[in-house]
Amino acid sequence: MNDSLQKVLKRQFDFWVALIVLIVLAVPFLVVAILIKLDSKGSVFFLQERVGKDGAIFKMRKFRTMIEDAVHLGRGIEVEKDDFRITRIGNVLRRLGIDELPQLFHVLKGEMSLVGPRPALPHQVVQYSAQERKRLSVKPGIANMAMLKGWNTLSWKERIQWDIWYIEHWNLLLDMKILLYTFFIVLSGKGQYGPEGVVKDY
Repeated sequence: MNDSLQKVLKRQFDFWVALIVLIVLAVPFLVVAILIKLDSKGSVFFLQERVGKDGAIFKMRKFRTMIEDAVHLGRGIEVEKDDFRITRIGNVLRRLGIDELPQLFHVLKGEMSLVGPRPALPHQVVQYSAQERKRLSVKPGIANMAMLKGWNTLSWKERIQWDIWYIEHWNLLLDMKILLYTFFIVLSGKGQYGPEGVVKDY
């Protein structure tokens, strides 16, 4: 199967899977939204500028798992395993990876893919080398190769190297494998936090 056809099929797969999952999870999403509002003050979603394909900026959304204005407290954008800023419901959402599911809306819109490098923050991208900028040649994803290789226990350099490896070796079968293994990785909780118990900035 040629590369162009695989890319068309990847987009079709992304769109229909995202649409079906969003329809199936419509009621659970509503329940999660209510729990977030009951648990702490603030909006249901956490919005943050991220860098997409070819450097395009978009506002990525997640279910909010931390207290309002958390970025101005504690470690800022870095998160500790037992971070005081994480809410009670937020702990559950993070543990099960549910906080990431609203990104399916971005997949539906074509801003993200189900599989691809995680969308970076603008201040991280400006520090990229020419080789690391290759990471921006594809749509960012929800699941990614680096998660399978150690997730946040890897250094940023190692994660980016795995992202580039993914881009250079990409095919539809690889996407299917990453999606399947990601499910088990998230449930296991392995690698969610770094070796020091912290999700560090670039």
